[in-house]
Amino acid sequence: YSPFWILSMPSEEMARGLMKRTVCAKSIFELWGHGKSAEELYSSLKNYPAEKMAPFLQSNLTYKIKVHTFNKTLTQEEKIQKIDSLEFLPFEGKVNLKKPNHIFWLLEDYGMDPNNIPEQPLDLYFGRWIANGQRDLIESYSVKRRHFIGNTSMDACLAFLMANHGRVKPNDVVFDPFVGTGGLLIASAHFGAYVCGTDIDYNTVHGLGKASRKNQKWRGPDENIRANLRQYGLEKHYLDVLVSDASKAIWRKGVKFDAVITDPPYGIREATRRTGSQKEMAKMAERGTENHISISSNYHLSDILFDLLKFAAEYLVLGGRLVYWLPVYKPEYTEEIIPRHPCLKLISNCEQTLSSHTSRHLITMEKVKDFEDEDRDSHILDSQYLPYKSHNSFREKYFSGVTKRIAKEEKDSQK
Repeated sequence: YSPFWILSMPSEEMARGLMKRTVCAKSIFELWGHGKSAEELYSSLKNYPAEKMAPFLQSNLTYKIKVHTFNKTLTQEEKIQKIDSLEFLPFEGKVNLKKPNHIFWLLEDYGMDPNNIPEQPLDLYFGRWIANGQRDLIESYSVKRRHFIGNTSMDACLAFLMANHGRVKPNDVVFDPFVGTGGLLIASAHFGAYVCGTDIDYNTVHGLGKASRKNQKWRGPDENIRANLRQYGLEKHYLDVLVSDASKAIWRKGVKFDAVITDPPYGIREATRRTGSQKEMAKMAERGTENHISISSNYHLSDILFDLLKFAAEYLVLGGRLVYWLPVYKPEYTEEIIPRHPCLKLISNCEQTLSSHTSRHLITMEKVKDFEDEDRDSHILDSQYLPYKSHNSFREKYFSGVTKRIAKEEKDSQK
């Protein structure tokens, strides 16, 4: 319930490394003092070891102090008063507002309620600035300015979050089996990985058909996933994207990916499809031919999830990660409906609220065991298989909630 978080880290180098990746944190500081009031803060600062301060306060170094308040705006005069109240600190160098050697921040937290701002801050912090996070990536990789987008292109912030959950690093090979317009490939490529993917939609993979943008009827000749990576100077990290059905593995044995990062279709804005149907497959088996035109059939969400886990278990390197979104109908949610596999260990489960009755969970799993033949259909024998079936009706539950909300709004407007 606060934008400020105190954490212990073994080194400044590690702190800088963290901030090179995070898109959630704004800045990181070496904490010199903390208090619930100005007096507590000053007392805390006076007790901070002088030998830890000394290297940054020498006469040959310049500095400046910045005041930052959360949930309250101060006048410049008020900020100067707060800076002057810190004159007891043993600064020996000169103030340089343009290019100081060190920057110190006074941070004040006025709570989270903009309608009830307290007169005095709830918490005060003072520290030396170390590094900023990568929040500017959210803007520079914004979907609004991207060359090629679709109805479900992943928000840039969430894409970078997923790449971080997947521990994507330079020279990794990252795969997305439901690649869409490649938003997750872009985030992984930014961190130095080589990227590839598949999608069942021929038009999306080849950048054909109607455009998703307003006031644009058809996609241009250079609207495709490769062009998206080229836009950000990442084309050298692009391996390929194939038209393929995620329910049918196309990879030979021995192919390994360092991470599988994906956003499976839920059936809301994009259909859940796979090739073939029960009747068609039976007929083809009788004819004994493989050369036929594929027919699209429904691909249940529970089957999508099981195929995804089975694929990750088989094709991830040991220690590699699977990161994906799991849609959830909140009234029925329990931990038991998260799909499991004997080769994969659940690392984290983070919720993003979509509506009053639906949310999606960012699931991160790590491969902890080599895949063997007996693991191929292990999920079918799992006694927990039935609870997963609830995922199949997510679309109906989602729209039932929307219908009820519209009906309520109409009823309220008539009163």
